[in-house]
Amino acid sequence: MVETSPPPLLRVDRLARHFPVRGFLNRRVGTLRALDDVSFTMTRGEVLGIVGETGSGKSTLGKTLMGIHEPTLGEVWLDGTRIASSGQKRAASIRTRLQYVYQDPGASLDPRWTLRRSLHEPLIIHTRWPRDRREAKVREIVAAVDLPPSHLDLYPHEISGGQLRRAGLARILVLHPQLIILDEPTAGLDVSVQAAVLTLLQDLRRDFTLTYMVISHDLAVVRSVSDRVAVMYLGRIVEIGPTADVFAAPRHPYTRALLATAPRIGGPRVTDSFPLLGGPPDPLQLPWGCRFRTRCRLAMPECAGLAVQLDYEGERGVACPRWRHGDMPRPVAPPGTGSSAPAIMPRPAEEPRR
Repeated sequence: MVETSPPPLLRVDRLARHFPVRGFLNRRVGTLRALDDVSFTMTRGEVLGIVGETGSGKSTLGKTLMGIHEPTLGEVWLDGTRIASSGQKRAASIRTRLQYVYQDPGASLDPRWTLRRSLHEPLIIHTRWPRDRREAKVREIVAAVDLPPSHLDLYPHEISGGQLRRAGLARILVLHPQLIILDEPTAGLDVSVQAAVLTLLQDLRRDFTLTYMVISHDLAVVRSVSDRVAVMYLGRIVEIGPTADVFAAPRHPYTRALLATAPRIGGPRVTDSFPLLGGPPDPLQLPWGCRFRTRCRLAMPECAGLAVQLDYEGERGVACPRWRHGDMPRPVAPPGTGSSAPAIMPRPAEEPRR
């Protein structure tokens, strides 16, 4: 009997998002290609990390998937249904299963509302439940994210940053989404609270059968929580694969540069030093072919080709002609670096509550 792999929960096919740039007298002066020809899939229950420097298109990808930005080209399929082609009511139903957690957790909470009112609102909009049933569901979710019921009567400014993130998670969990896009889930938190939030995300993933897309600048966070990682540069995915493999032996020159420049305190680097040439190109005048070639010391004429696509070898994909030809110098992993990602820290004591 032939075994077939399960269908993907999310399928993204050649997704693009372009923004017109206007100057004096509102005249169009160019196009910002924030997202260009992005394709990947996600299976149920996995965690996909999205990394890259500022301006690489990470947040634009998440917001385009969510429908906050209208895609310029491409298709998005969620659980076998094409989102863009759905009717308005059906699209709204689909997007209750796809939720976005903003980098600023307060962005999804009205400062004039108590947490109780903010948590009731999604249920009022998407269900016809009576108030007592909504209240029971809200209390259940609040308990799941480790917030005391007394916090339901508080306003967002009356709770700490870590508790604010828990409240933001509770607001989207009341609708039982299948896929959650987390934009910088630990930004602005101290280390102990970061560990508590990451452990909570793992617990919720198990208890609610969730799938996560984690967008982050913090490579340590992505390494500790994700099953696979996609590396983005100027709107395109340049490398994708299992997190442990990509961190242990990066194949694309940009991935090597990104990992080599990660801050560290003692100990060996993940990979050898890989200095960049110059700065990023003008986003309104991107180079042909590989967009990284103007900063890459391994660039060759073929890198200026019209299309540098992801080439897959098993689960790993890399958009680099040198790797395709087998003449890419292999990264040097210093002794003592393993390929396995570090485990999440044990849950610390909760941050002080007011």
